[in-house]
Amino acid sequence: MSPAFTVLGVPILTFLTFFPTVGALLLLLLPSARPGAIRAAAFLVSLITFAASIPLFTQFDSTSRGMQFTEQAPWVPGLGISYHLGVDGISMLLIMLTTLLTAVSILASFSAITSRVKAYMVTFLLLETGMIGVFAALDLVLFYVFWEVMLIPMYLLIGVWGGPRRVYAAVKFILYTVAGSLLMLVAILYLYFAHHGATGMYTFDLLELYDTPLMRGAQLWLFGAFAIAFAIKVPMFPFHTWLPDAHAEAPTAGSVILAGVLLKMGVYGFVRFAMPLFPEAAFAYTPWIIGLSLIGIVYGALVAMVQQDVKKLVAYSSVSHLGFVMLGLFVWNTQGIQGGILQSINHGLSTGALFLAVGILYERRHTREIGEFGGLSETLPWFAALFLIVCLSSIGLPGLNGFIGEFLVLLGAFRASPVVSAVAATGVILAAVYLLWMFQRVMFGPVTNEKNRGLKDLTRREFWTLAPVIFFIIWIGVYPNTFLRKLDTSVAELMDRVHARTLSLGAPPVPGASLAPGAGLVRGTSLAPTAPQPDPPAGAGGAD
Repeated sequence: MSPAFTVLGVPILTFLTFFPTVGALLLLLLPSARPGAIRAAAFLVSLITFAASIPLFTQFDSTSRGMQFTEQAPWVPGLGISYHLGVDGISMLLIMLTTLLTAVSILASFSAITSRVKAYMVTFLLLETGMIGVFAALDLVLFYVFWEVMLIPMYLLIGVWGGPRRVYAAVKFILYTVAGSLLMLVAILYLYFAHHGATGMYTFDLLELYDTPLMRGAQLWLFGAFAIAFAIKVPMFPFHTWLPDAHAEAPTAGSVILAGVLLKMGVYGFVRFAMPLFPEAAFAYTPWIIGLSLIGIVYGALVAMVQQDVKKLVAYSSVSHLGFVMLGLFVWNTQGIQGGILQSINHGLSTGALFLAVGILYERRHTREIGEFGGLSETLPWFAALFLIVCLSSIGLPGLNGFIGEFLVLLGAFRASPVVSAVAATGVILAAVYLLWMFQRVMFGPVTNEKNRGLKDLTRREFWTLAPVIFFIIWIGVYPNTFLRKLDTSVAELMDRVHARTLSLGAPPVPGASLAPGAGLVRGTSLAPTAPQPDPPAGAGGAD
């Protein structure tokens, strides 16, 4: 059942998806000679969009399975293409994250973007439409359209308003993502014809395609095509090489959205498409994905430790943290999957705030080299305090959001294999090393560079740029059940769907140890579990 909810008479998901585009079109009517009015109007549009997304959270029925707030209408009925939108607990939280970070990013751009302001704000609002559409679409053609539409604004943000090597970074970003997208498109078309062959119906509707019977060999190829597209977006090792360049050259707001939302589309793609559509293949690929996740966790942390550019340090930390997310998804138990999804939200908040802080430093000194700073806590005490909270959040300090996500992932990984959990835990230690070392060199010690003595502390606008993100960082850390409960039924439904699909295909048990507590997958013949096991939902237990 879907709660009937409209905004100004428009179904809420349609409003959230296309209101930013309407706002972008209205911005075109404003004269370019009035950049202040353009900034204010763009921020107002993003703020209204965020406010309109709040009912998704408050009206969401955490006890109900299935998609909610659904909308469906024929689009190209002759080909089985429909305008089908809907959300569950996973996509609802990601849409909330998108609307929050978009508003914060536009506010952060007020002083950072001084050229082509109108074009920048229009591009940013169009990007928001693409991102929300990706999370809301339940038709594969509609999803693919939003997936591709979202790439163009991000390409422009990097290529037009980025740093000295912006064209190289933008082209690298688009080539990687388009290559993955084309593989996914081929897999979508194969799935479309396979469903027709099995049922006699042509449809791109995801909820119907979930039941498409596929042989193991076909699943392996189709999962591989989807997985490459999503692994590039995550990005998983070794598909991560576009990310540091994109982050280093993107404007601050672009880096916030890139880390906070765009990378989550890869995670979302695995959860919504690759895993439930091709469960037997997902089990078969589990050892490889777990292995690459562990490599990403350790490799990303080690490379972050040697960076002299603060922004590149944060960029490589994303490779490490998103390795945790992917590990949680593929240990195939409730704690791991729920922790992985929550950790993807946490990463969007914590790393988004880190990029905001780096942007504030860059606006004052026009450098991101760690060696250029030192002793800033004396001249920027308020900034230092907020920056410390964000760093501790990214490390996973208890009481802040990063802890509960990492704890659930490690708990789920331990149930699968104590060895895997131990290797992953080294990423937590290394994160403390590179983030605290960076913070110590930037904020503490004597002020040795005279350029740092006259720096001004946070302005009111900069404070309110960071404050909302830190508010959620603390909220999730202190009482995560508010958000975990929204994920309970969605994760349970994912597990049940994968289990049911495996049984309906008559697949034999996949060799390997079970997921019972204390059983290690590494001791079995395979890292792939026999089937998802029912667990007590993390949101209903004592994870407060």
